[in-house]
Amino acid sequence: MPEGYNISAIACGHKWRLTRMPPLYAVLVLLSSLPAVAQTQQPEAQAPPQSPPAVGDGEFSLDMDEQMDVGLAWPDMDAEIDEKELALPEPDEEGPIAGNGDDTQSADSGDVQIGEEGVQEPENLVEDDGSERRYRIVVNGTPQSDGSRFRERFNALSLLEEGSGKAANIAQINRRMRLDSDLIDRILRAEGYYDARIRPSIMPPEGGPDGKLRVVFNIRTGAQYTVSRVTLPGLAYAISHAPEVGTAFDVKAGDPLDADAITAARTELALALGENGFPFATVEEPLVTVDHETQKGDLEVPVRAGGYRRFGQITLDDETAKVFSARHLERIARFDQNDIYQASDVEDLRRAIVATGLVSSVTVKPEDRGDGEHADVAVSLTPAPVHTIAGEIGYGTGEGYRLEASWQHRNFFPPEGAITVRGLLGTKEQAAGVTYRRNNFRRRDNVLSVNLSARHQEYDAYKASTVGLSAELERQSNILYQKKWSWSVGAELLGSRERDFFGGARTQSNRDYLIAAVPLSVTYDASDDLLDPTKGFRIGGRLSPEVSWQGSAFTYARAQIDGSIYWPASDNVVIASRMRLGSIVGGVSTDRIAPSRRYYAGGGASVRGYGYQAIGPRDPNNDPVGGKSLMEFALEARVRLGNFGIVPFVDAGNIATGFLPELDDVRFGAGVGLRYYSSFGPIRIDVGTPLNRQSGDSRIAVYVSLGQAF
Repeated sequence: MPEGYNISAIACGHKWRLTRMPPLYAVLVLLSSLPAVAQTQQPEAQAPPQSPPAVGDGEFSLDMDEQMDVGLAWPDMDAEIDEKELALPEPDEEGPIAGNGDDTQSADSGDVQIGEEGVQEPENLVEDDGSERRYRIVVNGTPQSDGSRFRERFNALSLLEEGSGKAANIAQINRRMRLDSDLIDRILRAEGYYDARIRPSIMPPEGGPDGKLRVVFNIRTGAQYTVSRVTLPGLAYAISHAPEVGTAFDVKAGDPLDADAITAARTELALALGENGFPFATVEEPLVTVDHETQKGDLEVPVRAGGYRRFGQITLDDETAKVFSARHLERIARFDQNDIYQASDVEDLRRAIVATGLVSSVTVKPEDRGDGEHADVAVSLTPAPVHTIAGEIGYGTGEGYRLEASWQHRNFFPPEGAITVRGLLGTKEQAAGVTYRRNNFRRRDNVLSVNLSARHQEYDAYKASTVGLSAELERQSNILYQKKWSWSVGAELLGSRERDFFGGARTQSNRDYLIAAVPLSVTYDASDDLLDPTKGFRIGGRLSPEVSWQGSAFTYARAQIDGSIYWPASDNVVIASRMRLGSIVGGVSTDRIAPSRRYYAGGGASVRGYGYQAIGPRDPNNDPVGGKSLMEFALEARVRLGNFGIVPFVDAGNIATGFLPELDDVRFGAGVGLRYYSSFGPIRIDVGTPLNRQSGDSRIAVYVSLGQAF
């Protein structure tokens, strides 16, 4: 339960309240406060709900009329306790114990009988000689309805459990036992057991004088009380505007008088009101009137619906207006003026603002316009630093080392117009470029980017020096918003000088190319995570019609289909597989196509075990020349062991000079990978070997990167 909830209840015409409890006891206090006892009182005798005064963080207070008798002995949380008693214990070798292997036995079994009062005074069957002894805890007779929930709460809040790691004297054990007896009583009342009987005792060890003492709680739970009547005063107005909120509170007459269920229903009702036009609605603390004779309780949950509202305008404070305009925020919001107010849309706008990376904190909340019809949405934020300097280092067999650095101004052209300058130094590649990128371009989640770059590549397959200008409009996923559908449409203009063998020549020659392309892509993502999917599938396609001038003009189209599937074999094992097919369609031979535009296979993102671009036809120097068609397949088992993982894999692939893939010369690779699951995604190290290597292929290849292989 969030810290700071106020809990009220009525008992015998008197009111007691708990305010601002410390986090350790917050949940328990709520649970115990719901079923306050009132001996056969009628609802008319209840006092009206009041808002208790705020109390500072960490303070626990209990106000109760001195004459009120609710049958509940509250521990004195303000009393001084021996430092030795509250010291953090050393771990006990037996761990938490809530039960002794028989926590369902009858409460009156054993050496101690249950008395007539709810909580009995502890019975000490061990001589108090002042020595310190170790002990273990035995709880007999936990609720049959949900014993695991009882044990979890007791273990989390028990003072005996907290101090069980080291020895204590009898006086200390007795004090903890008294407080834990009250704790058990509160837990049971929260679950609807108002007639429980609890008898604590300290008993000698079972295994002789040198064994541990036994701190025993014998419990007789009695009957579980039920709800006799549910009233929701104030909800009728909300139902008249939004009938669906009438079903949100699902506790009904005949249900157990269980605080968890009541609290969950109260939360659901508050959410339903916020989703159906009531931005200022409040659902008050539940009030329970208990009748011990019938073992039932009346439940009342007052509702203050506030006014029924539609969305008004988005308003900004001065600091926010420096970063965004109201028009831009209206563009990325998923609601329009006069739509029925929905709290989820307001939260979605807040998350969208966070996703821009331009804010360090943001508050988005409704404000009443005052016209009785609209709620404006007020946005207030603290700007984040707009400059970023980043670096990246990587290594791959065949690719060598890569060192990349970038400088970015994320709001150079407000709103959300970023400028990035980057440089790359690598064993096989060097590059420099500048990119303009505008997020949420004209509508939510659209990204416009323009890139000017110069690049030099010198691989075994080809050598190319390229200058390019490209623009792209895309709808893409990010860490906060993983979309089912994403797409992109772009345009490229490239000038490139490239060297390879062509036309049957026995020596390499340089050729100049001017290439114009219109790349298109679409992807459907039904997986559960961008960087570490564990179930679902992905499928996507790319098509790039291109015109190339090299001596004369010719056209072709590059097409590619990618698919992957993820199947959870168990809680910590995921079977993952992918397939890739590609083809260059058009009446043009392979050697007329610029080497940098052909298909290649091999490497960490392709067929592991082989060098980068190493699979496929070779030239007279035994270097790969690429091809017009591509086929790849991968299968791996992702075995997670805590923060680490092991991934055995097998990959396959081939490159052909025709426009259809061939299966007669498929190359296979296999190996094993290691994963470290960091907070921002898995870091992978894969080591592979070629199973049917060609001449010149290395026996071992190593790949390091962020994220899974696919």
